Amino acid sequence: MSVIATTPHRRLPLNRRVPMIISRIAWYLLCGLLGFTILVPVLWMISIALKPDSDILQLPPQFLPRTFQWSNFVNGPKEVNFYHLLGNTIVITVLSVFGAVTSSMLAGYAIARINFRGRSFWFYLFTFSIFVPGIVTLIPIQRLFFSLHLVDTWFPLFVPAFLGNPVFIFLARQYFMSVPRSIDESAMIDGAGHWKIFTRLMIPLTKPLWITMTIMSFQAVWNDFLNPLVYLNSTQKYTLSLGMASFMGNLNQGSPEYNYYMASNLLYMLPPLLLFFFAQRYFMMGLGSLAITNK
Repeated sequence: MSVIATTPHRRLPLNRRVPMIISRIAWYLLCGLLGFTILVPVLWMISIALKPDSDILQLPPQFLPRTFQWSNFVNGPKEVNFYHLLGNTIVITVLSVFGAVTSSMLAGYAIARINFRGRSFWFYLFTFSIFVPGIVTLIPIQRLFFSLHLVDTWFPLFVPAFLGNPVFIFLARQYFMSVPRSIDESAMIDGAGHWKIFTRLMIPLTKPLWITMTIMSFQAVWNDFLNPLVYLNSTQKYTLSLGMASFMGNLNQGSPEYNYYMASNLLYMLPPLLLFFFAQRYFMMGLGSLAITNK
């Protein structure tokens, strides 16, 4: 037994290594092909964003620009009023993300770590509400905000986030259930209450969880088009999604400026991509932790 344990890994015979190498090459080729199909639209957007107007609609289409017109990334945002709309979007997104993550973390912690009557009922209620389509509640919520005279304000876009997100509450509950109970007991022996346990212990321990929530919430709010369309009427209060759609409508009615549109769209796509790029490690850890469930 000791000889087998200390013997280094032997190389497989040739008749077994060849099929493994072929299958691995085929897998890499398949992944590369799928990745290329995903990148083609983005590369085409970059190509159009760097072209002058005269080269965009030429036939046959030319992928590489003859001249790189970098000024499109300056003139395009000016045409869209990009930076004003960016400020609006950042304010709404930050408030919505903060509200959704904070309220969901608190609700998930309460359901997972505090014994109170009816906590199973609330958990199942939140879980079942995941399956209710958002379009079903759109009109009642719109009528509620209309009766409160909050239409054409930003309040309908971020206030509901402070009431919790059912998906996030489910994720938080599952994650908190995987944390050993001995941590709570040790902290309570030292005189800590639930608020101190939550802020001092659980938040650092669940870093992948709330980073995952932040990424998911940021992407949803940043790309949201329906809710701003329903609640906002003043162009000065538009978000980037509405502003880009409005600019596209103007392109269909007037002179084509697709290079400006694509340049602004690339800038619009940049923040979610950067957020995911720098936090992807925690995002994968947060999703992977869902495989751990305690009853």
